[in-house]
Amino acid sequence: MLILQINDLWNNDTYRILFTSILFIFSLTAVFIIYRFTINHLKKKAAKSDNQLDDFVIELLKVPLLWLAFWIVLKIFSAYSFLADLPFAGNLAQINNILLIATIGWILIKSVRIAFYYFQKKQDMTVSDNLNARKNLTKMKIFEGIIVALITVIVVAICLMTFDKVRSIGISLLTSAGIAGIIIGFAAQKSIATILAGIQIAITQPIRLDDVVIVEGEWGRIEEITLTYVVVKIWDERRLILPVNYFLDQPFQNWTRNASNILGTVFLYVDYKLPVDSLRSYLNSLVENNPLWDKRVANIQVTNTNERNKELRVLLSSIDSSKNWDLRVEIREKLIDYINNNYPDSFVKYRMVEDNKPDRG
Repeated sequence: MLILQINDLWNNDTYRILFTSILFIFSLTAVFIIYRFTINHLKKKAAKSDNQLDDFVIELLKVPLLWLAFWIVLKIFSAYSFLADLPFAGNLAQINNILLIATIGWILIKSVRIAFYYFQKKQDMTVSDNLNARKNLTKMKIFEGIIVALITVIVVAICLMTFDKVRSIGISLLTSAGIAGIIIGFAAQKSIATILAGIQIAITQPIRLDDVVIVEGEWGRIEEITLTYVVVKIWDERRLILPVNYFLDQPFQNWTRNASNILGTVFLYVDYKLPVDSLRSYLNSLVENNPLWDKRVANIQVTNTNERNKELRVLLSSIDSSKNWDLRVEIREKLIDYINNNYPDSFVKYRMVEDNKPDRG
């Protein structure tokens, strides 16, 4: 009698859905508890390791692995024959397929990021001349974006193709050369051109990560390069966002294109009677043990004259632009103090001749 009552309840869709839902929630909860225990255990193991890669891998893969665990539970439930005649059985199978495709794509994207992170850590950006490291990082950053974009497009396309109606629409669009295709092509032209510009930058490399550039009248460093835009970190911590096409279509200054070392200038305007040799000797004593100077160039030249003064150009070299800036402001300050203390009459003065004739009134 009890068996018959249970059988009657089971044949009732409402009770069967309720039982299945409770069992499904219980299974998800159990899987989540096991997942959390496993992740916490792996994090503790990774924390004891000196290698930061394992921490990065766990952090990236923990969410996709959770979705994979949920898919396994959903797959088990959708495989049971007692759910086959329920109204939502077909939708459950569809959701299961989409979840699997999305999870695989997510894991692939995270795996790509892990691989590029590993290669990024191999590049030493701390050395003074990090040209090769910046070349490699620029290529890796852009190609990482390309691969991630391709995986995303493929995953979305496969998910959409699981729907019969979408598949038929897709086939009809692919086999026809109608006006819609032309409109879409024109609409996507700018986006495609931007992406191609990003690929061109990765190959030709007019700019690289950490390059020192002058753009739109601003001094800054290339902080980030993507397929569509470039972030320039300005010296005062502002960020200048530019499309990648800018660096192919517009002229700009790249101070570290082939090497990071650079020459800088300081201009002084002094009276004709200032002895330049004395100033040269003092400059040599200033830069001799200065860590900001790279021991290549340090000289003073008279580069211009006019009816009132002469122009002195101080030329200084450093291993990079940041050190050169600090060196120039330091040398400028000390040279001014030196002239003021030793040749106070050598600064430019404007003379006024006063008429001493008596007042006619």
